[in-house]
Amino acid sequence: MPAAKKAITKRATAKRTTSRVPAKRAGVEARALLRGTRQSPYKMRLVIDQIRGKDVNEALALLTFSKKHASKQISKTLKSAVANAEQAARATGAALDVDSLYIKHAVINEGPKLKRFMPAAQGRATPIQKRTSHVDIVVSERTGR
Repeated sequence: MPAAKKAITKRATAKRTTSRVPAKRAGVEARALLRGTRQSPYKMRLVIDQIRGKDVNEALALLTFSKKHASKQISKTLKSAVANAEQAARATGAALDVDSLYIKHAVINEGPKLKRFMPAAQGRATPIQKRTSHVDIVVSERTGR
């Protein structure tokens, strides 16, 4: 009886190890973060909402001609994400067409607030919060083209 138990456990472990094989990735994906940008998240979200889901070239063109200050910071982060994708492709030996990259995930999160005080009337002080933002962009290769 113990020999039969051993055979059953061997089969069960063999099945488990074969199911742990990782799935093959279809395309290159890269991420870039910019932390502590000195602009409010609300103002930066106005710009990031315009480029979410677009091709990288189209997004960079839109950011280049935008008048918003946030567009410079977001453009810098987007270029970094594209460079990270190229580096990841070079490291794995995968072929990467930069023109097929698109913005898969783009988020502006709130960073720590810088708390300051401003003098007010009659010797009082009023608090001021200088808000900061974290930019998070993920680019991925579009496979359907």
